[in-house]
Amino acid sequence: MNMREEINNIIEELFENYRHEKISKEEAISKIKEIYFEDIGFAKIDHHRLLRRGFPEVVYGAGKNPQQILEIAKKILNYSSILMVTRTNIKTYNLIRKEINGREFKFESDIIYTPLDIPDNELNEGITVLCAGTSDISVAEEAAITGYLMKNKVRKIYDIGIAGIHRLINYREELKNSNVIVAVAGMEGALPGVVSSMVDCPVIGVPTSAGYGSSFKGISPLLTMLNSCSPGVVVVNIDNGFGAGYTAGTINRIIKKK
Repeated sequence: MNMREEINNIIEELFENYRHEKISKEEAISKIKEIYFEDIGFAKIDHHRLLRRGFPEVVYGAGKNPQQILEIAKKILNYSSILMVTRTNIKTYNLIRKEINGREFKFESDIIYTPLDIPDNELNEGITVLCAGTSDISVAEEAAITGYLMKNKVRKIYDIGIAGIHRLINYREELKNSNVIVAVAGMEGALPGVVSSMVDCPVIGVPTSAGYGSSFKGISPLLTMLNSCSPGVVVVNIDNGFGAGYTAGTINRIIKKK
């Protein structure tokens, strides 16, 4: 069952409960309004996003305290089997797992998530996530886990920056078999342009803040990627692995539909 079917079943159950007088008209209307969005004071949870986009609202953890994240998580899980909290920490995870079973914490990327109850061989292939150096892995993992939660079997190839370009060339066949590639790099940020010159699929460049002073916390690789000579490169914001993974997942889903 996909996530849209899950929320459609909730709506059908509401109608059935109202038809059989298990709930009142007012209760049914209230629940339907809640699916549109749910106001809990400090946050307005967009449950309807699951219907619009095919993927639930993701919680950006930075700047939120653990209790706020827990309360938002509980509400999201009323309508979706998927929970994803980015830019969070182990303290928040320890609070969540006391009240919500079945969540995991990804240390490499500081993400709390729900593992999919789907065998690997039933996930869609086609997404490849690369990173130039080990210092870029946290951002690459954010992209990879986002793609995974969108029901993709994500191929990960790390530490293949252009300072040792033979490492990248060694994986050219895997790259050519991709539907979409996420290329994560700090320093000068040349990796996405080089990769794009080797393949016929879209390449999503992700600049990271890894690098020495003149990389200006990601500005330098960002500009390199935006000015790529090789066509087919699109670029997300600095350290935005989530945005890259989400876009890759959307592209792969459309390709698989065809």
